[in-house]
Amino acid sequence: MTAVLNTIGVYIALLIVFRIAGRRSLGNITNFDVVVLLIISESVQQALIRDDYSFTNALIVFVTLVTLDVGLSLLRLQFRQIDAYIQGVPTILIEEGQCRTEAMRRARVDLADIMESARLKHGLERLDQIRFAILETNGEISIIPSK
Repeated sequence: MTAVLNTIGVYIALLIVFRIAGRRSLGNITNFDVVVLLIISESVQQALIRDDYSFTNALIVFVTLVTLDVGLSLLRLQFRQIDAYIQGVPTILIEEGQCRTEAMRRARVDLADIMESARLKHGLERLDQIRFAILETNGEISIIPSK
């Protein structure tokens, strides 16, 4: 039972920490992010397994994690408020060619990130060519070009 409770506690703590940390897609992960994730995984493993390295304990932790993930995804489908809280909502960073600096600051996205996305996805080179830049819930930046 301890393994189940530890797993639930760590799962919830990680959800909260990663939600606070913000969005970043796998394509935007830096070397620093990889190092941090490796350190987190090692420290979390210690909290989950403790001194019991048995197959049974590992299986209990695994089944608990999968159950939590499936349960949370079902809750998110049922209740959109939970989904918005856990996944977040898309954030408009540029509107009609104008930077929304407060939204960019909160999302920790700078103009260089947006312009890189605009160049890669649409070949756009100037801010006035962007109608909307939106930080999606998966961490990607969507660009809608001006007409």
